[in-house]
Amino acid sequence: MADDTPTPAPRPGWRALPWRWLVSAGSLLALAAALWWLHRALAGTPLREVLHSLGALPWPALGLALAGTALSYAALAAHDVLALRVLQRRDLPWPRAALTGFMATAVGHNVGLSLLSGGAVRLRLYGAWGLGAGEVATLTSLVGLSFGLGVTLCGGAALLLEPASTLAALHLPATAARALGALLVLLPLAWLLRLAIGPRTLTVRHWQWPLPTPAQGALQLLLSLADLAAASLVLWSLLPPDTVGWVPFLGLYLMAMVVGIASHVPGGLGVFEAVLIAGLPQVPAHTLLAASLAYRAVYYLLPLALAALAGLAMLLHTQAARAQRWLSLTQPVAAWVAPWLGATVVFAAGAVLLFSGSLPADGARLHALRGVVPLAAVEVSHLAGSLIGLALLILSQALLQRVDAARRLALGLLLAGALASLLKGLDLGEAALSLGAAAVLYAGRAGFRRQARWRWGRDLGALGPQAWLGVGVVVIATLWLGLFSFRHVEYSNELWWQFALRAQAPRALRAGVLVAVACMALLVWQAVRPRRAPPERATPEQLAVAARLVATSARTDAALALLGDKRLLIDEGEQAMLMYQVQSRSWIAMGDPVGEPEAGEALAWRLREMADRHGARAVFYQVDAQRLPLYLDMGLSAIKLGEEALVPLTGFTLEGPRRAALRQAVRRAERDGLSFEVVPPEAVPAHLPALRRVSERWLQAKATREKGFSLGRFDPDYLRHFPMALVWRAGEVVGFANLWTGNGRDELSIDLMRHDPGAVPGVMDYLFAQCMVWGAARGFQTFSLGMAPLAGLETHPLAPLWHRLGTTLFRSGEHFYNFQGLRAYKQKFDPEWKPRYLACPGGLALPGVLIDVATLIGGGWRGVIAR
Repeated sequence: MADDTPTPAPRPGWRALPWRWLVSAGSLLALAAALWWLHRALAGTPLREVLHSLGALPWPALGLALAGTALSYAALAAHDVLALRVLQRRDLPWPRAALTGFMATAVGHNVGLSLLSGGAVRLRLYGAWGLGAGEVATLTSLVGLSFGLGVTLCGGAALLLEPASTLAALHLPATAARALGALLVLLPLAWLLRLAIGPRTLTVRHWQWPLPTPAQGALQLLLSLADLAAASLVLWSLLPPDTVGWVPFLGLYLMAMVVGIASHVPGGLGVFEAVLIAGLPQVPAHTLLAASLAYRAVYYLLPLALAALAGLAMLLHTQAARAQRWLSLTQPVAAWVAPWLGATVVFAAGAVLLFSGSLPADGARLHALRGVVPLAAVEVSHLAGSLIGLALLILSQALLQRVDAARRLALGLLLAGALASLLKGLDLGEAALSLGAAAVLYAGRAGFRRQARWRWGRDLGALGPQAWLGVGVVVIATLWLGLFSFRHVEYSNELWWQFALRAQAPRALRAGVLVAVACMALLVWQAVRPRRAPPERATPEQLAVAARLVATSARTDAALALLGDKRLLIDEGEQAMLMYQVQSRSWIAMGDPVGEPEAGEALAWRLREMADRHGARAVFYQVDAQRLPLYLDMGLSAIKLGEEALVPLTGFTLEGPRRAALRQAVRRAERDGLSFEVVPPEAVPAHLPALRRVSERWLQAKATREKGFSLGRFDPDYLRHFPMALVWRAGEVVGFANLWTGNGRDELSIDLMRHDPGAVPGVMDYLFAQCMVWGAARGFQTFSLGMAPLAGLETHPLAPLWHRLGTTLFRSGEHFYNFQGLRAYKQKFDPEWKPRYLACPGGLALPGVLIDVATLIGGGWRGVIAR
């Protein structure tokens, strides 16, 4: 509702330009340059020669390549097992760690940005098996460190042993190469020395990492050497015999791998091959390209397919064994695997459809279509197959977000793609792949919980730079395949208008141009389309819906929506809402979504997408621990804000030794003439003048002003919605608090609390105690005293930096914010403490997020400074 209004949103300035877009654009330029180099190197080489070289690979070479792949991935999986030992997490069985390491590595090798993509896989799998986000981050860092040390040591050794052949492409003299090799070898040795004589933790500013023992560090290097040696053996075994020795090839392989990683192109596609061709001029380019294609199939695609099969096995196993006790261990994993697996197979099916449109079809199959399928159907199916492939690439991003509408749309497109594959060239393999992808989506349908409509106009605008990088790589590779496959055909304007069953070059030309134009049109449309923001405040219609949702919500803080100072997102069925406000570059949601869980989850994703479209960051303030997986799926970090104090009201009484101090405070207040009353909402307007006088005296005495967003304020329109607790003395109101009463009487909470500073002491203690007694008498289960900021943060040396900074502020910030005093005051009511979190982008964005949140709550900088 809120995001369809016509208010134009200001475009972000140059400082808001995400660097990720620049990195993605640079990666695509690197891919285009590498493919241009390959095109020149393969001048005069027809596609059939590459395919002939690929088909001529001997079976013993393929067997050796498979063995090298198995050894490499076994070493890579062992890195995760070793990292868990460094973290002293021996409670997680090593087979699970090895499986996680294998799946994360397979995804990271194919997607690119291995630490991020593989780290995301580790976060979801290890998180489902009980590891915290900080532990997963440390584990990923250890694995990345092991890889870096292995590359350094292996590359240095190759330079020392065979410097000339290794760096021939860079034209460096042998002396310089040997010096560089010696330096590279010394770095891992220095690391081992540091482990032997230094402390077991590495401190960088305020952050600390656990370090391996010297024995574990040596095992790190051995595993990395085994991985790199086996990986290089895979490609070397596929080269013609006696073309290059394995040791000199190892150095060139490492160089090509590092350049491919630096380019950020997924899998180093094209960039890796260009470096190899430049460094091995003695090997025919088409032979080297055929070996590289086989290497990618064996070392990249085969492990990815096995990882996908492992994920599919988890899904099928979950569905077939729901009644088994130990299913609780696999169900959280399967819930994440379904979207990831679905997105992977849909992206692969889309890429195959696009590649197929640029490659020549089998002549015998085309001949079989003659007289059966009309030529017009063949031509239309060819174009449709390519457009369907592009659509599947785009839809795969929505599948990662668990959008069920995208899953259903992808199912339809996959079936249409299978039909197009049959009609355009009787390609049974393509059709089988599309149908297999459709079967995976159907089997994992339970993992797509977001019941949101897929709108091309809205959701295409939510595609980020990583999504466009994946789409761009496939589209550029498709165009290059078309140019290379039909390079023997001389271009002429007549090609555009040639329609015949065997006129494959014109057909590929039309399909390639159509896809390129469609892709560019979508990208340009996303860049220049008008961006619209929701209104700065909720509309009266939205507030009416919010009032109904608040009345049916068990969460008492849902009543903050009625303040009218926030923007509201409400789903189309009016079953859920999300309240938020914009402060600088932060779009800050107050709490978790309210209402039906699945509709609320879709709204949370909607806010994330809206913020991304406006170059801003999505922030979720004071969220519950149970909803953290949702925010982690969005790529956000979870930071503990503090703890909410909840007093159990079942059987609550002021009698007994536990409540002696509170009972004495109530009796003392009653001796001083205080009395307590709760008036219903309809009686509140009559008391508002008296309440305003108390409020103004309280604000003046505290030298502060009204807050907002996460705190109530004195607003007659707002206060009319709630019962009001009043404290009387001598016929005058001396204290008050509006009461939030959740539906079902699960929770009772106080929002706005004010008292006359000139009244007798103990007004607030009396008000709290009587509210609890009143709530217990009416069957409420808990009474919320609100959150104690920065309380309950970890003080362990390995705790996150925010925890240690927050603890320091909690202890030393008493003069300014009274954090310790606030917790101590609430502790005397003997509450149970429940953690509350901030979900937001981590890293360097965190300080800006915290400033924006404080500014929004305080009503500006003046409110922050004035408390």
